[in-house]
Amino acid sequence: MARYLGPVCRLCRREKVKLFLKGPKCESPQCPIERRPYPPGEHGRDRSRQGSEYLAQLREKQKARRIYGVLEKQFRSLYDEASRQHGITGENLLRMLETRLDNVVFRARWATSRSQARQFVSHGLVRVNGHRVTIASFRVRLGDVVALAEPAAGVITVRQNLDLIDRPVPGWLEVEEGGTAVRVRAMPEREQIDTQVREQLIVELYSK
Repeated sequence: MARYLGPVCRLCRREKVKLFLKGPKCESPQCPIERRPYPPGEHGRDRSRQGSEYLAQLREKQKARRIYGVLEKQFRSLYDEASRQHGITGENLLRMLETRLDNVVFRARWATSRSQARQFVSHGLVRVNGHRVTIASFRVRLGDVVALAEPAAGVITVRQNLDLIDRPVPGWLEVEEGGTAVRVRAMPEREQIDTQVREQLIVELYSK
């Protein structure tokens, strides 16, 4: 599975906004963007000035990719699929990103970040409708039940996350079995997606 292996804090600094890629560290004073709120590199401070319309569209697309941990080719495929669906293309795209299995694990408060959620999925700690799924990009459907496998209940990291994470579970997910399972009660609407992305700029970028 292809994935980004570089320093993720540089990604937040490049977008000049917290992308919450490292869980608790992003909430602490140790977050690099708190100390250096400008793009990385030798000329990072010089790149803080206002850019063009194209640059704004590109940065918004990069921000969405990095938040959800999706590479360029996969993101473009998702956009093409979203553009063929009925409804607003930008909202369709965000809905498809939200229903990825790794994001559902993150939203269920089992993981502190989406990268940790991807690790849980790839290690076989997650079940969908009782079946083991190890593909992070697997998209859940209406009525699906996503649950932690029995071995996951004994993993210290998972137990700590269940006890300590106070992030609210979105309304399109229904918590079951004391927090170790969630049911997809509805497909997420735009107002239920708290990701700070201006999806219309992404549509404008790909429409050129």
